[in-house]
Amino acid sequence: MRPPLPLALEAAAVRAAGTLSRLAGRGGGTTLPGKLLWKLDPGAIDALARRLPQGSVAVSATNGKTTTAAMAAEILRPHVRVAHNDSGANLVSGVASTLLRARDAELGLFEVDEGALPEVTRRLRPKALLLGNLFRDQLDRYGELEIVAARWRAAVADLPEALLVVSGDDPQVGSLARAGGCVFGLDDPRVARPSLQHAADSKYCIRCGTPYLYAAAYVGHLGDYRCPNCGHARPMLDVVARDVELHGLDGASFTLTAAEGETRVALALPGLYNVYNALGAASLALALGVPLEDVRDGLGRFSAAFGRFERITVGDRRLLMLLIKNPAGANEATRTLVEGGAPAVAVIALNDAIADGRDVSWIWDVDFEPLLAGLDRLVATGTRAAELALRFAYGGLDRGRIEIVPSLEAALDRGLELTPPGGELTLLPTYTAMLALRRIVAGRGYVTNYWERAA
Repeated sequence: MRPPLPLALEAAAVRAAGTLSRLAGRGGGTTLPGKLLWKLDPGAIDALARRLPQGSVAVSATNGKTTTAAMAAEILRPHVRVAHNDSGANLVSGVASTLLRARDAELGLFEVDEGALPEVTRRLRPKALLLGNLFRDQLDRYGELEIVAARWRAAVADLPEALLVVSGDDPQVGSLARAGGCVFGLDDPRVARPSLQHAADSKYCIRCGTPYLYAAAYVGHLGDYRCPNCGHARPMLDVVARDVELHGLDGASFTLTAAEGETRVALALPGLYNVYNALGAASLALALGVPLEDVRDGLGRFSAAFGRFERITVGDRRLLMLLIKNPAGANEATRTLVEGGAPAVAVIALNDAIADGRDVSWIWDVDFEPLLAGLDRLVATGTRAAELALRFAYGGLDRGRIEIVPSLEAALDRGLELTPPGGELTLLPTYTAMLALRRIVAGRGYVTNYWERAA
């Protein structure tokens, strides 16, 4: 077998390939160089990671990892030069591409796909690992969440020296907590659900299989749980969010309590799920030694990660884009919209590409019904627009208020046409639909394309 090229030559070659791809109008700036490097010499990724003077940090979760990692980056940047895969390219190829661009970075901060976590951490050997939650998602790709949880346990066991920051409110993730790490969670029953949602995933004790009892259920199965049979319960919390206030679509605030002290955090992002994202980012930053006041200020500065509660001005109207990709996330997006005033017009996009998951049956587990009372018109779009329209029809939305427009661009234009001047159009896309809609809007000059910025 031919020996690998020197790392400098490999890096130069794959960077050039990425540049040529972009110049040819084919994109690929965030992943192509990493894909090529991965094929050319997988060990080069390990070598690039070792060059970071302060090592690497990995962030993973089913829901919220992009926003959580972006929040952590905002907090850390005043303290250290960060290499961050902020475009959301979170597989091995995306991490590798970020490392190739990280010529002056001191610390790597990598959002990592939950399925790719074992491989990425095996190569990065991160000094800290933030694990947020596990929900059922893309079953055709990942399998049931217990499979992913088992892989996470193996990955964590392979990193005995890593600082582990975990959500104690998730039974599967909280069970990974270990001495010397950090456990975070919510403590405010006022914002809990009245009962555990039917789409909640980890309902049964991971030790004995008995249904958990919940003192408070916040987002899906995240909450204050306890097994009445064997006693397995939420671990003690090191970093806590209390006195949570949800301000509709205008944001949220909470009191952050940790060993370092207590401070009030104001977020520009709405919803309880974003309180969880902020709490995870804060816990990671505190564990890395960032002062409490700097954590508060960084979260206060943060806007939205692209496609996740992103507001974009389009002429005399505005778009509100919230990514949906599984029942838990879609339920929280719905909950946030209803609390802020349910939209009269919504464009909901359902794709079934590999990155979305081929199986779209998850839409039947989403509680869309609270949206229906205020919804005058639904524009169903994407490759599975018809199935989405059927879901809303069976949910009780009058079929005369449903339009099926499979073309994403045509659906966007139809939604804007139905939105009065000065109004806001709500977009709820799945992952690849979100990327495509952003490209359309960027192509019209209303927003910066992340892939161009990453180049």
